[in-house]
Amino acid sequence: MSLLARPGVASFAAKSIQRLAVAADRRPSGRGSAAASHGRFPEFPRSVSELTVPTSVAPARVVVYLPTSEGPPPPVHVNFHGGGYVMPLTEIDDPLCRFLAAEAGVAVVNVDYVVAPQHPFPAPPLQAFEVVRWIAAHGGEHGWDGSRLSVGGQSAGGGLAAAVARQALEEGGPGIALQVLHYPPLDLATSARDKRAAIAKPVLRPWMGEIFDSSYVPDPRERADRLVSPAGAADTADLKGIAPALVVTAEFDLLKAEAVRYAERLQRAGALVEHHDVLGVDHGYDGKDDKKALETYAVIARHVRRALNPEAREAG
Repeated sequence: MSLLARPGVASFAAKSIQRLAVAADRRPSGRGSAAASHGRFPEFPRSVSELTVPTSVAPARVVVYLPTSEGPPPPVHVNFHGGGYVMPLTEIDDPLCRFLAAEAGVAVVNVDYVVAPQHPFPAPPLQAFEVVRWIAAHGGEHGWDGSRLSVGGQSAGGGLAAAVARQALEEGGPGIALQVLHYPPLDLATSARDKRAAIAKPVLRPWMGEIFDSSYVPDPRERADRLVSPAGAADTADLKGIAPALVVTAEFDLLKAEAVRYAERLQRAGALVEHHDVLGVDHGYDGKDDKKALETYAVIARHVRRALNPEAREAG
């Protein structure tokens, strides 16, 4: 075990990373700031509101993006941001949320969920599921159609979306029409040091994975849990009936292999809608490459729209 994999050291490092992320988010300019995220893709306007969703873990702040078109209550897509289960980077997904609201015609609920090491596993996936369950039950009170629901996320957010879909399967609902897993971590049971990328120096380095994994799940024995590592060898449960999935991978990503394994598992369960591999890019590519981002977001929007709108499915 390396020094960074020790829970105490990882926790200290994670808190330092959090402080840097929060400071960057508050800068008036710079790629890592909220202002920079809000300024991307200006053709998709930003009009949001905030709510607080009660959960047994802690109240969850959510940011709601509504479609610009008038009409009946829109279906809902619940988004979970990335950040290694450690960084509170809700605003980093603002461009994606605006895009989906406009192009998929959905209300996008972007969740500011609890993060580690302050809230280690199982707090984040439990809170995420309770938020989705609350939206399904109370969406109508806020002008959304909570009976038509999808979930998704990028990086750690994709891992949470997978965990939400798994809990919905086990709990008998709520019904989820689609889970969008965008370059997700799905096997924390395998050490980050033992994972291999297609390039020598991927964006997500093994030492980063050790900090994130040990902060999120300090006890290595818990990393085989099905809400943490559905692509791990220990999870062999029947997934028949789980929400259909769009799995998006990045060609050079350190996490690609585990996402591919999970896509294959979902396919065996009859739950894979598409595995879309983005060529020539690495983890988090959509935060830097506007062209690739818009191309992939269009794929996601198309699948969300078809899953939540029967008319769109019938139109092909």
